[in-house]
Amino acid sequence: MMEYRNLGRSGIKVPALSFGAGTFGGRGPLFGAWGDTDASAARRLVDICLDAGVTMFDTADVYSDGASEEVLGAAVKGRRDQVILSTKTSLPLGDGPNDAGSSRPRLIAACEAALRRLGTDHIDLFQLHAFDAATPVEEVLSTLDELVRAGKVRYTGVSNFAGWQLMKSLAVAERYGHPRYVAHQVYYSLIGREYEWELMPLGLDQGVGAMVWSPLGWGRLTGKVRRDQPLPERSRLHQTADSAPPVNEERLYRVVDTLDRIAGETGRTIPQIAINWLLRRPTVSSVIIGARDEDQLRENLGAVGWSLTTEQLAALDAASFQTASYPYYPYQHQEGFARLNPPPVATPDR
Repeated sequence: MMEYRNLGRSGIKVPALSFGAGTFGGRGPLFGAWGDTDASAARRLVDICLDAGVTMFDTADVYSDGASEEVLGAAVKGRRDQVILSTKTSLPLGDGPNDAGSSRPRLIAACEAALRRLGTDHIDLFQLHAFDAATPVEEVLSTLDELVRAGKVRYTGVSNFAGWQLMKSLAVAERYGHPRYVAHQVYYSLIGREYEWELMPLGLDQGVGAMVWSPLGWGRLTGKVRRDQPLPERSRLHQTADSAPPVNEERLYRVVDTLDRIAGETGRTIPQIAINWLLRRPTVSSVIIGARDEDQLRENLGAVGWSLTTEQLAALDAASFQTASYPYYPYQHQEGFARLNPPPVATPDR
């Protein structure tokens, strides 16, 4: 049964699992390698999601040059009131001087284009895909405020921000009374735990919920990537490894070995265990799952409705541990620092 959580410090409830539409459209070398789901196949995947209680669908204008938004819009046509639509902008869509970033004209144009492609009159969560250092934060937030007041956007969020970028934005929003970001879409997985060092404590303190992208470490935690074995033929890593988050191979295989052992104990699959671990982490509002086909989707949906034991969670924590960089590592290793800043723990509803 699907669990629903508040998106950060907001009133909207989102499912613990969301669907990522990066596989929709299939345009370009990067997103073409992710998948090429058309509108007909997308409608079937949306059907399965809604039957399972997955009501939130995430996309971006840069995904297949807008084709992902178009396909998603077609897939939810006639049932807009049943879904939560999330999209992102700010990354380059062309070579022109105003084809990237978060300036006032870019954000307004991007919002209008997303509304048109999605076939809707409002976007439930409108996110900045990257921080734009060339545009004043005040300009960004005042523009998003206008879009919210116009009814075109319900909530705002960001993706891939550094801690200082997010905190400065929140401070400026509070100073001028603009809507605060309620979500931060982040990379977080058993083989990529850097989110915990600064962004997780910030999210706890400021009420910003995490929407996790690539919970399976860019396809490395599917159970098909193994020590001393070639990549599986269908792995997208063949075409996209250069764009993937970096990982220490020894830690990867240590994590996979631990996942394999727990899979034997629980009867669950490796992807289900990796996602379930994330669902127990503090600040996580929703984990974004993707799928090229129905089988992948149904497997990922099996990550909810059960819990790992305390011992299994501890084993995964130990296998995936990575020493933080400065200034974070003293808080991991030195007693005095740790006493002043105890690590965050998951609350019962998270």
